Amino acid sequence: MAEPLVLLPGMMSDARVWTTQLTVMSYERPVTVAPVCTGERIEEMASELLSCLPQKFALCGHGMGGTVALEVLRRAPERVIRLALLGTNPLSDTPQEAAEREPRIIGAKSGRFETMLESEILPRYVGGGSLRYDVISQMQEMALSLGADVFARQERAMQRRRDQQGTLRRITQPTLVLAGEDDQIVPLKRQEFLAELIPYAKLCVLNGAGHMSMLEDPEGVTEALYAWMRQPLVLR
Repeated sequence: MAEPLVLLPGMMSDARVWTTQLTVMSYERPVTVAPVCTGERIEEMASELLSCLPQKFALCGHGMGGTVALEVLRRAPERVIRLALLGTNPLSDTPQEAAEREPRIIGAKSGRFETMLESEILPRYVGGGSLRYDVISQMQEMALSLGADVFARQERAMQRRRDQQGTLRRITQPTLVLAGEDDQIVPLKRQEFLAELIPYAKLCVLNGAGHMSMLEDPEGVTEALYAWMRQPLVLR
């Protein structure tokens, strides 16, 4: 049987964000969506995942899920067969970025979560394509299902995350960096920088997509993941 694939959603997302990939890719391999909303820190989330995932697996993470994926790889590189990073920032927060999270954390804890989603947060997550309003609606539904407490914990975990540049330079697995051309959360230049640090990484850019590429261009994401899964394990 083909190697198992583990998908990690990003902030305010659950398995619904991977619906197309789950449906199509599970025809030929086991596919699992693992949560990134149970711990207080990225390191804690990675440790919990490693305790329950298969012995070896392909790993694909989006956004915060990509951050957790890098920590999983840092801790247990021998267990990760190949790696895909979608909309992922490998750096730690700058002082300004860390400070900008505080009003969102406070707002979520003080009953303004739904208002913030509509006016401040979700519009930045989605590009200007034809599916924009449908994707925003799906994002809002997932975010409200997870709730304000999960959002606040995820913001705090991202605020405290480590710089993973050293991890990137040591990657030897086939790696895909998949970026939305119009990503406002992790700009394309940051993802190009990520790809440059990984030996033999393949960078794929989805035109017209924002941060939520799995929902904005599900066919493009699935095609890129299929090509990644077919890469030989020995890269030259």
